[in-house]
Amino acid sequence: MPSFTPKQLVLLVALTIVWGLNWPVMKLGVQHFPPLSFRMVSMWIGLPILAVFVTTKGLPLTIPRSYWGQLAKLTLFNMVLWHCLIIIAIPTLSSGRAAILGYTMPIFSAVFGSLFFKDKLSLRAWAGVGAAFLGVLLLLWHEVGALGSKPLGVILMLIAAAGWAWGTQLLRRAEAPVPLMTLSLWMVAITTVVLTVLAFVFERKQWHAPDQSALAAIAFNGVLVLGFAQAVWFYLARSLPPVASTLSVMMIPVLGVFVGAWWLGEVLHWQDWTAVCLMVVAIASVLWPSKS
Repeated sequence: MPSFTPKQLVLLVALTIVWGLNWPVMKLGVQHFPPLSFRMVSMWIGLPILAVFVTTKGLPLTIPRSYWGQLAKLTLFNMVLWHCLIIIAIPTLSSGRAAILGYTMPIFSAVFGSLFFKDKLSLRAWAGVGAAFLGVLLLLWHEVGALGSKPLGVILMLIAAAGWAWGTQLLRRAEAPVPLMTLSLWMVAITTVVLTVLAFVFERKQWHAPDQSALAAIAFNGVLVLGFAQAVWFYLARSLPPVASTLSVMMIPVLGVFVGAWWLGEVLHWQDWTAVCLMVVAIASVLWPSKS
């Protein structure tokens, strides 16, 4: 099993907190602003932050033309599908349940890695996948009725999760001719343009000045989620084995569930508490050192 450096662990904790808090933040934001436009404005805030970081590090800003096709594929699965689909689905689901559906990604990733990329998963890793899957089922226990009446939101979240999982596998194996941060900058830039076009086409008649709640949610997304956490995730996805970099962030939906309950008044049941224990087991399956 993989060992984690102190830097990786610190970044993992920071990523978990930012992304976990963001589910109720996004839910609040899209209640006060059109969803695609909400994400678009957030991306326009995060993009220059990434650009400044790349520039100050002296990293190249261009990508060879021969790599553009690969860049487009990585962007589609790692960024475009995820950002577009989840923000459309969130208004139809509670923030906690949206987080749970989104973070079926580690299950998809582990299975994709084993089936299509010949990753050899240990029995302990498969036990972690199983625990995470059972945790997801328990957390969805009280959403069965909602799933029947709101299938579109659920389908969109699952497609987004599967796409992100596939993109993570591709990203880990990509032989990029430029540093990872340059690649990240271009993926965010392309996604920002796509979201801008979609928001203009579908939501321009709904555009209005965001209120205080929407502004705060947009700022959180732009600065922390896109300016910081997105780059951290790309670093972890490439520097750690897929099962570690994915299962180890399963605490994000747990945090999203409980913050949503505390902040937005979403009701918790015994299944939620049991699922926390299962998520901890899943995380331990990849974080706990193996005997040498």
